[in-house]
Amino acid sequence: MVDFRNMRIDGARLWDALMEMAKIGGTPAGGCNRQTLTDLDRQGRDLFARWCREAGMTMRVDKMGNMFARRPGLDDKLAPVMLGSHLDTQPTGGKFDGVLGVLGALEVVRSLNDMNVRTRRPIEVANWTNEEGARFAPSMIGSGVFAGHYTLEEAYAARDLEGAEFGAELKRIGYVGPDEAGGRPIHAYFELHIEQGPILEDEKIDIGVVTHGQGQRWYEYAIKGFESHAGSTPMPRRRDALLGAARIVELVNRTALAHPPLAMGTCGVIESKPGSRNVIPGEVFLTSEFRHPDDAVLSAMDKALREGVAEIAARGRLEIEMREISYYPPVPFEASCVAAVRRAAQELGYSHRDIVSGAGHDACWVALVAPTAMIFTPCVDGVSHNESETILPEWASAGADVLLRAALEKAEVVAA
Repeated sequence: MVDFRNMRIDGARLWDALMEMAKIGGTPAGGCNRQTLTDLDRQGRDLFARWCREAGMTMRVDKMGNMFARRPGLDDKLAPVMLGSHLDTQPTGGKFDGVLGVLGALEVVRSLNDMNVRTRRPIEVANWTNEEGARFAPSMIGSGVFAGHYTLEEAYAARDLEGAEFGAELKRIGYVGPDEAGGRPIHAYFELHIEQGPILEDEKIDIGVVTHGQGQRWYEYAIKGFESHAGSTPMPRRRDALLGAARIVELVNRTALAHPPLAMGTCGVIESKPGSRNVIPGEVFLTSEFRHPDDAVLSAMDKALREGVAEIAARGRLEIEMREISYYPPVPFEASCVAAVRRAAQELGYSHRDIVSGAGHDACWVALVAPTAMIFTPCVDGVSHNESETILPEWASAGADVLLRAALEKAEVVAA
């Protein structure tokens, strides 16, 4: 008889799968560039689908390209326990962000097969489309449509910086599935992920029990000034769009610093036109974001930003079109799922602590429609969204062990 309290996944097999997936879109600096709806994304999806079929699972794909591999339960009509994350990466991303959650979930199924363990409820492994938002904004749009926050039409209409349309690209790579996105019950959802921050490693903690996801607000700015000669236009007469953008960058940083210690503010993209060194920029495209786990603080930051942008526009005699392109409210994860993660870590002998997610995750949208929790593992120096992102094999194994144990609690072991 299997001692379920001490069941472990096959850590070597999980690590091998992570390294094999990392070859798809692998970069010379050791990271991954497997952006959503590219040919490389298709290759990663195809490999994942093959591994799932080899594990005896059936694959369903919805109209957003979200993939769901199912291991049947003894009562297969029951709502499933779902595990998963995403396979897409940043342009200069790492091997583990998102991928650990998908392949860790696959390893849970492989290990259950090895031990001939059956569950009353089915278990599904999910790969969500466009979690990163690197190519198509907003991020987490696959799970967002699944949860009903975005419409399918809104998602399909999104365009990348080169004008390619989301819906057309999804069709091009062959991943427009027949199933409707969402609208079906999920008994519980667990997402394994690297922390993407330094807390767990600094404190030498094995497992982060994620209690909340931070809220986020994403903005875009179209800043219009007036192009003129850099050598003959007096400083007081200039309408410099790039100077206005610089002031917004400083405003975003100052606003976040005014709400310590959890507030975050970042400007990630800036494009200046006409792009000539001796022409005062007449147009700038800029992006920014705020993050905080308290919605009241997030709203206060939004108010300060809008007031500051209006002052910058007036001061520089600029036209600034400011648009909030996405808003993710702070998410408290479901108590019984959080408790299952905490209990699993404790019973398996892993050190653990409660933690708030500083990043957005698909779990934040799934939490709107299903009981949800997350599991964090450390990452070296807290680095993520970088080709140097890395973790230790034993961290990956510990996270997947906890995922296995939490999944078994919710899926209900009935035979071995």
